[in-house]
Amino acid sequence: MTDFTEFAEKFGALAAREGFSLTPGQTQQFARYAELLEEWNQKMNLTAIRAPEEVAVKHFIDSLLLLRALPLGGAQRVIDVGTGAGFPGVPLLIARPGIALTLLDSLQKRLRFLEEACAQLGLHAETVHARAEEAGRNPALRGQFDLATARAVAPLPVLCEYCLPFVKQGGFFAALKGPGAREELEAANRAVRLLGARLAEVREDSLPDGSGRTLLFFEKCGPTPAKYPRHGAKIAKDPL
Repeated sequence: MTDFTEFAEKFGALAAREGFSLTPGQTQQFARYAELLEEWNQKMNLTAIRAPEEVAVKHFIDSLLLLRALPLGGAQRVIDVGTGAGFPGVPLLIARPGIALTLLDSLQKRLRFLEEACAQLGLHAETVHARAEEAGRNPALRGQFDLATARAVAPLPVLCEYCLPFVKQGGFFAALKGPGAREELEAANRAVRLLGARLAEVREDSLPDGSGRTLLFFEKCGPTPAKYPRHGAKIAKDPL
């Protein structure tokens, strides 16, 4: 079994080198989160990245990169769309416990893990069991968030249609992508415009292991037309 006391110490030092100031309590939360991932991965497939040192870099630090460009504070409402094992939402909540976080996923078993993880970490997050295109039509969620995030591998035009309906005017959608994201931007121009947004920033970054990352920030400038998001099959078959 992994020594998660040592993990907390090492992760705190790693985060500090990357410019993220965490309290001892927060590093302990990250260590417990890593421990829960290890435990639950033995009974369900939460993530293919399982080695603790890789979890620290490719999940935790990767999620926190968003804070370099968009510092979160106060009671800002954040929705993590297709959150999976909780990335980037839960690391953001550990680092910024004042945010109001919603974790959206289509698989109930993943949400059960997240509910248990948040309870053990002393965090509060709302979980929503739904497909993104269905939740995006729910008046309780549509246009209600200061920030929507997604770290999914779906093409950018598809991600935009899934995520931008959740964002209120003046808010942002942050897509966490690999190094080839700039090539996706041209294909997404029409979708961004139709959904009431504009490209606000492209930020190139890297992880401690040298992996390239691109963060794309879209500002919501106007309302998303009522016909979006479309049915999931239509989104996949005919991206905007």
